[in-house]
Amino acid sequence: MSVKTVRRVAARLLGVGESRVFIRPDSVKEAGEALTADDIRTLIKKGAVYAGRIKGVPRTRARILHRKKRKGRRGGAGSRKGARHASVPKKELWKAKTRLQRATLKELRAGGRLKEGVYRKAYRMVKGNAWRSRGAMMAHFEDAKWLAPKAEGAPARAKAQDSPAAPAEGKEGKK
Repeated sequence: MSVKTVRRVAARLLGVGESRVFIRPDSVKEAGEALTADDIRTLIKKGAVYAGRIKGVPRTRARILHRKKRKGRRGGAGSRKGARHASVPKKELWKAKTRLQRATLKELRAGGRLKEGVYRKAYRMVKGNAWRSRGAMMAHFEDAKWLAPKAEGAPARAKAQDSPAAPAEGKEGKK
């Protein structure tokens, strides 16, 4: 039997494709003398004819890309599919923002920072999407004078320019 036929029969016996069947170079003559499928089975048991490994596709590059995507990279305009709010719907963004603003409101109320009767009004405004962020909400509270003065024991945050000990910024201050 020709070596080509041996490979074909061996592929059937091993349950693999012909391209994965290998014959050891020192056993090629022996394989050529095989006449039946039983002879080839014997060669397989001896290890003269064997199935090679599957090549497969390396996952290395895929893992590297996945790591970058987890960090938030590779998400530019050219990588996006669908409409603007397809990946994170508008409602999900609103829910996250609302939860943050409501938590802030509760913190202010618990700390006694909100003036009387303001909490309920602000809560309804949060629901109505009045502020785009927590910072915008806090800025509105300060402008509208909805925040009560800080308690005596609470540490006051001093800005660098307000404190007399702060160095003067300019060409002389930065060396």
